[in-house]
Amino acid sequence: MQPSFIKELQNIVGEQYTLTDRESLAVYGYDSTPEIESLPGAVLLPGTAGEVVQIMRLCHGAGVTVTPRGSGTNLSGGSLSGGGVVVQTSRLNRLLEIDEENLTATMEPGLITSALHREVESRGLFYPPDPGSMNISTMGGNVAENSGGLRGLKYGVTADYVMGLEAVLADGQLLRSGGKVVKDVAGYSLNPLLVSSEGTLGFFTGITVKLIPKPQGKITMLAHFPVLQDAALAVSAIIAAKVIPATLEFLDKVTIKCVEDYAHVGLPLDVDAVLLIEVDGHPVVIAEEAAAVAEICKKHRCSFFQTAKDADEALKLAAARRTALSALARLKPTTILEDATVPRSCIAAMLKVIQDSARKHNVTIGTFGHAGDGNLHPTCLTDERDTDEIKRAHAAFEEIFDAAISMGGTITGEHGVGLAKKKYLPKLVGESGIRVMRGIKNAFDPKGILNPGKIF
Repeated sequence: MQPSFIKELQNIVGEQYTLTDRESLAVYGYDSTPEIESLPGAVLLPGTAGEVVQIMRLCHGAGVTVTPRGSGTNLSGGSLSGGGVVVQTSRLNRLLEIDEENLTATMEPGLITSALHREVESRGLFYPPDPGSMNISTMGGNVAENSGGLRGLKYGVTADYVMGLEAVLADGQLLRSGGKVVKDVAGYSLNPLLVSSEGTLGFFTGITVKLIPKPQGKITMLAHFPVLQDAALAVSAIIAAKVIPATLEFLDKVTIKCVEDYAHVGLPLDVDAVLLIEVDGHPVVIAEEAAAVAEICKKHRCSFFQTAKDADEALKLAAARRTALSALARLKPTTILEDATVPRSCIAAMLKVIQDSARKHNVTIGTFGHAGDGNLHPTCLTDERDTDEIKRAHAAFEEIFDAAISMGGTITGEHGVGLAKKKYLPKLVGESGIRVMRGIKNAFDPKGILNPGKIF
């Protein structure tokens, strides 16, 4: 990158917030995606939306690419730059307002997700989306990827809570969509288009989300299943019984062992699977729901059913699920975490495909995930230096994705397409789908400078 251009960038954000030394750039050459690295030409840390506007105008005029980046927890290569400018949001981290009359919160994109949770819950309010990385991930990244989380079954995902967005377009124009109104059908609905656009259509500088009242109570349960398929069938039976838990999570035997070795939370080592289940709401209602869940699990040959006796034990059980990825990642140098998603009725069939593919290709895959909404996380434990094993791992995942598509599912429920899944997208959406998506991208960013190379 030319020194004169670097100087212009420094004039916008300041020299101390313009990183160009190789050591600093190397930090931003990775995200949480395995096997992919890409050094940026420069990293900028703007402090205001106005600075983002200036950056985009300068880069647009010079034809320099711009990649938005939050905390780098992306699992599909979406926050890697390909040599252009990375604009990192850690300084754009203010919670601007909690409006208790309209039940909304407005923030900058760099706000850490769990910080929003803590603040709104201290006021008796609730922001449900809770991605596994919520203690690290930013709200801007959550919106860009349409993050889900453990509570997605009952409460939905990020898109269900985004009411308004402020975004800087590729040419530096400021776009505002939505707001605090509950109903708004004036023209095209841009919020759903911008949410999950993976930083390819605009750079978020302001986010307004819907809040709801905090649930009055919660019951946390853990069900042990000696046979994996019984656990999967229990999930479908719970939903069919019209009980919608806040959380309905699944861990297989490989994951259970890794979590117990790592976190020592008291998980059973002699079963094929466990289900972590939480019901929340009015105390009378959740007592009935918890009893129904227990009965269904027992009918599906659950060998032991545990109900947390207090809040501390509930947190301990929930931690078992939240530490799954960290626990699995300790076993091998490379962890390939995917998020194949199928209709809930196909969970048992999908788990069998995952197991069969792992055996066929002789790779270790531990599976956990949001079983209640069909979003499974088959996680391959491998070593990218072993080229043959990596080849076998990708062959297994290709079978898994093909199976998910054939079941009416998708190649990604929450991680995004990014760089890692581009080759699978045409199988899912077809030629016409790709053509329409490209048309949208060209309308927003005809020069292709915003997060280039992602999705297509």
